[in-house]
Amino acid sequence: MGCLLTDDRCLMIARFQPFHYGHLNALKFCYERFGEVVVVVGMASQSHTPENPFTAGERVLMIRESLKWSGLPLDKLITVTLPTLEVSRVAVHYVKLYSPPFKHVVTLNPVIQRVFMEEGYTVVEPPRLARENYRGSIIRRLIAEGRSEWEQLVPPPVVDIIKSVDGVERIKMLYREKLPGYYATV
Repeated sequence: MGCLLTDDRCLMIARFQPFHYGHLNALKFCYERFGEVVVVVGMASQSHTPENPFTAGERVLMIRESLKWSGLPLDKLITVTLPTLEVSRVAVHYVKLYSPPFKHVVTLNPVIQRVFMEEGYTVVEPPRLARENYRGSIIRRLIAEGRSEWEQLVPPPVVDIIKSVDGVERIKMLYREKLPGYYATV
């Protein structure tokens, strides 16, 4: 088996705080179009804040267990964790250091789109899946408010992982405490 060509590998970057059905939909889109998918877990060095309540390891587990649950093969997946960086053209350099070569970037984030396009990458937008619901900020707010609707917005393995790490109480505490230097997203 030879080395996979760069043209057949895409990169998807997100924080996955938490991994939800919008992310899963985007990964299914990637799996249909590319031989390999590099999933970059951004802001990996941050956890236990209102915007980034879960650790990089917890997020990687959410991704892997959700892919297995959905029947997507893990042999097409390369997971990379990326330390906290400001989003800029310089950050693209760091992504390249942490990732195998790729040519395509799959994202809906306009800033990520711009910085990768400026560096010569092909940007591909996955289909939008009810972005008004499938957003980490909305899911975290529902959890903080003690509303169970969040469980319908993430795959069942994510519900199990969040509950197993006491993530519900973690998020409630983070939103309640309003720690200096951190703020809860709307």
